Amino acid sequence: MNEHHKETAERKGKRRLWVVTELYYPEETSTGYYLTRIAEGLADVADVHVICGQPNYSARGTVAPSRERHNDVEIYRVAGTRLDKNVIAFRVVNMITLGVSIFFKALVNIRRGDRILAVTTPPSLPYVIAVTSLIKGGSYTLLIHDNYPEILVAANKTKPDSVVVRVNHFLNRWLYKYAARIIVVGRDMEALVSKKAAGLDIPISTIPNWGEIEDVRPTRRDENRLLDELGLKDKFVFLYAGNMGHPNDLESIVQAASELNNPDIHFLFLGTGAKRKWLENYVLENHLSNVSILDPRPRSDQIDFLNACDVAIVSLVSRMWGVSMPSRTYNILAAGKPILALTDEGSEVALTISDDDIGWTVPPEDAGKFAAAVNQIYTNRASLPAMGIRARGAAEKRFGQASAIDNYRRLFQ
Repeated sequence: MNEHHKETAERKGKRRLWVVTELYYPEETSTGYYLTRIAEGLADVADVHVICGQPNYSARGTVAPSRERHNDVEIYRVAGTRLDKNVIAFRVVNMITLGVSIFFKALVNIRRGDRILAVTTPPSLPYVIAVTSLIKGGSYTLLIHDNYPEILVAANKTKPDSVVVRVNHFLNRWLYKYAARIIVVGRDMEALVSKKAAGLDIPISTIPNWGEIEDVRPTRRDENRLLDELGLKDKFVFLYAGNMGHPNDLESIVQAASELNNPDIHFLFLGTGAKRKWLENYVLENHLSNVSILDPRPRSDQIDFLNACDVAIVSLVSRMWGVSMPSRTYNILAAGKPILALTDEGSEVALTISDDDIGWTVPPEDAGKFAAAVNQIYTNRASLPAMGIRARGAAEKRFGQASAIDNYRRLFQ
């Protein structure tokens, strides 16, 4: 039997599953990374096909094949504009062109009885897939990484009682009504979506994202190349690594940095996003010598930059309860770092920290309380090694890739 017929025979008997996402291999930004691993992890229980766009984040500029097979997954990449995503108007254009391309690709390829897993990035994508699914007789599962319209309200892009919010709630009810299942990545998200979907009798599953516990692990501080390169080995370092977007409270961190009088404490920012330019200007205008800002580094460098600190910072603005869970949190745990989080009480970030006593939480947008927490942590720094051991233990016990993929398999097998 030749290889083609052997492959066809092996796939025969497996029900088709479509994974639809803007970002996929070779894209290694958060959504692309997770959706790639999920799709490949399901390939042994389903005939997995992917519809996605061209790389536009960490692999921006790469032109991947319009169709290829990679790790037992058939990938279909569609065309779309790839304008600067930090400009809102350009992001909307990208979203529209991608949505149209995905709609027609899905309409041609999806068959009656196929299952579809669609992620909520960009926010228009689930509606495109819902319409396609209803037309073609498929069944779709929603994977919610960010809750809309709540994230727009939290980022001050619209008012809670605006027309945008009311229309979005109406559309969400329609979207949830026809879904086969909803998957969320946090306990607070499950509570929020359950409230939004009340009366629709839709099963909701919580499957957290995971840390790369095989590739990211604790390393010796005195051997860290980044700390050595920056001349920070003798400083007590707080690290913020990740997206610098509207939902992230960077203001409280640098305001606290400007108030602290301890020359031994240093803040290291690593990443990019809509607030990056504001952050650079604030540091420059306030002459903050205790703050360093670096460009984002590839996922393969995480073991270096996540270990370039004594404490890691996770930061969200207020009103983000139930809206999102920063996935970087899990790799911070894998690196064995305690966490200082600006987050709402009862959020998944706060629950993750309290479950294993691996850090501290402070209300968002309160620079005074954040500065007080920084001073308290520095004063009690002898407790950090034990906290770091618990953080690594939590990553190994509860946030590994294998257990997350097993949960997806149970849903789609």
